[in-house]
Amino acid sequence: MYKVEVSHRKDLVFQAKAGGAQLLIDAKGSGFTPLDALLAGLGSCIGVYIRKYAAGAKLAVENFKLSVEAELSQEPPLRFRQINVYLDLGGAQLEERRLGPLLEFIKNCPVHNTLKGNPEVSIKVWNSPSHKHAKNL
Repeated sequence: MYKVEVSHRKDLVFQAKAGGAQLLIDAKGSGFTPLDALLAGLGSCIGVYIRKYAAGAKLAVENFKLSVEAELSQEPPLRFRQINVYLDLGGAQLEERRLGPLLEFIKNCPVHNTLKGNPEVSIKVWNSPSHKHAKNL
């Protein structure tokens, strides 16, 4: 199971913790916004899958970069209407026969699959610190 704890710090600033790591998220745009964090998760997940593909195919793909861009819908509900991922392989030259399989492989990263799959999200409110009286929303 994956778990991230998010704590309110001030105004629209939150601290996200996972294991021993932490990330400050500021909805006003001074650093990562919640939407930036989502895009960063997608980009880094795809990056992991690029590394896995390169290792399995014994390809020298190092120091690559991804740019993840998205547009918000103009009508409610607010959501990303489209997400584009641009990949710079950092000078690695892949043969055409390798490029298609690479793209198909990286589409299997869990974050991409989650976004495609429209997952169920449940939100529960705890009325006590012991979490014994949770209510679904």
